[in-house]
Formats: sequence, structure tokens, C-alpha cells
Amino acid sequence: MPPRRRSASGYRGVRELPNGGFYAEIRSGDLRLSLGTYDTVHEAARAFDAAAWRLGRPRRQMNFQNVYTLQQALDVAPPPRVNSAQDRAEHSARQRRLLVAQEDERVMAEWHWRHPENVAYEQGYWARRREEDTRRRREERLDRRRRKALASAQADIVNACGSSFFTEEDERWFDIWLSTSDDTNDDDDGADDWSDWD
Repeated sequence: MPPRRRSASGYRGVRELPNGGFYAEIRSGDLRLSLGTYDTVHEAARAFDAAAWRLGRPRRQMNFQNVYTLQQALDVAPPPRVNSAQDRAEHSARQRRLLVAQEDERVMAEWHWRHPENVAYEQGYWARRREEDTRRRREERLDRRRRKALASAQADIVNACGSSFFTEEDERWFDIWLSTSDDTNDDDDGADDWSDWD
């Protein structure tokens, strides 16, 4: 029987889990021996190699060719994971949060089905809010452009040996450094208000 292809993780006997962890198992004929889940792909591959050494597999079927004895494989393999009371409590808390989230989604779907007029009102409200926010940002940008243009014009007059109606301590001189970038386009949904900080 030819050796198995390496999995997408790049190592024999290691699969990546949806939660970001790595699952290791070793197969021998019809027997599948679970080696557990690990935080890194490297740990899972080392656990696979230790089990392969115990089962007497040839070195060419190992993930790491630089291990020459069973003792070396055991030395570099991660320790077995022990499920403590804290692990079980964290798992229970995650399961409770998942159940609450699922129930919330179910209740919201039922509410949407029973009260379509409220859904339409809420969607209209947020559409009006987006339009108002976009209009406000455009007005503020237009005001910044006017203030910057005025300060630039006054600076040009002073540079041409003229006199400005700004005094030397007038704070409007600082308007020359205002940003007037166009950070709101016509189809802006208003989701990112951090772009106003320029």
C-alpha cells in the first residue's frame, strides 16, 4: 500500500479544525487512533510522529526526518492534554453563550416575521440616518475647503507683499493645514465614522 498523501496542513495525520486548532490521528488498517487536538500544527505533527514510532512505522512515514529513536520522538512531542475543571467550565460557558445567541437569532427572526411594519420603519430610520450623516459630512468638508481656500488666499496676499485682514495671532491661519480629502462618496453607507478625524 503506498504511503498516504500529506494533508492540507502539510503534515501527515494532521487536519486543521474550523476553530483554528489542529487535530491529529493515526490510521492503521481499519483502526483510527485519535491523538487529540493541539494549538499548533507543529505540536500535532510531533504527536503523530511519536505515535508512529510507538506503532513501529518506518521513518519515511514520519513528518520529521531528524528524529532517529522513539525516545527522541517522545522528547519533542507535546505533553498529553489534560482536561481540567477550568477547561470544562470554559467549555460550558461557551456552550451557554452559543445557546443564548441561537435563541436570540430565533426570537429576532420570529419578531421580524410577526412585525414587518416595525422592520420597515427601522430600515427607513437607518436609511435616513445614513443620508443625514452623509449630508453633514459633505457640509463639513465644504466648510473646511472654504476656510482653507480663504487662508491660502490670505497667505498668497501676504507673500506678494500685501496686507491681510487676518491679524498675526488669528487662529484662521491654521486653516491652511486643514485636510479637504474627499472621504465620502455618493454611495457611502455611513458605517465608518472614523474617516471624519482628518
